[in-house]
Amino acid sequence: MRQIFGKMPLFTSVVFMLLTACGNAQPLRKNMAAGDPVPRFSLVDQDGKTFKVADYIGKKVMVIYFYPKDESMVCTKEACAFRDSFNEFTKAGAIVVGINAGTVASHKTFQQHYKLPFILLSDPDNKVYTMFGVKTSMFMPGRETFVVNLKGKIVYTHTAMLQGKAHADDALEFIKKSVD
Repeated sequence: MRQIFGKMPLFTSVVFMLLTACGNAQPLRKNMAAGDPVPRFSLVDQDGKTFKVADYIGKKVMVIYFYPKDESMVCTKEACAFRDSFNEFTKAGAIVVGINAGTVASHKTFQQHYKLPFILLSDPDNKVYTMFGVKTSMFMPGRETFVVNLKGKIVYTHTAMLQGKAHADDALEFIKKSVD
């Protein structure tokens, strides 16, 4: 092997090593879809408390939305849309949970700045993003919303990178009509 790598150009060596490594790689997780069980996870919220999704199954409908960044234009519109509809989500028996890779401190600042009444979770290594199969878009973490029913099943998904407000509007409309 040493003789082979010594005679190949550096680029070819790197490509060979990557191809070899990829043969042992785990397949990428598919995007969660309606009917799938919600992945079990726990993350820290904006107040430093641990949120465990399992604690809410059977108790609350969950609206879990993934957004790229605190304080960005579309993300702020999305968060404010969830805030403005928060009472309606609550009346429908739902909790709202936002997730991104931002820090606990960043989430706290974002929450206070816009008076967000819901939970923001820090996913610094994007482990939960990966569990849900949320794809990157335009070199940024994706924007997707999932509604989870009382049985712990995903019953609705919404993906729209540049239409943040639609995530809250469409999830609420779905919950009002459908969630058991």
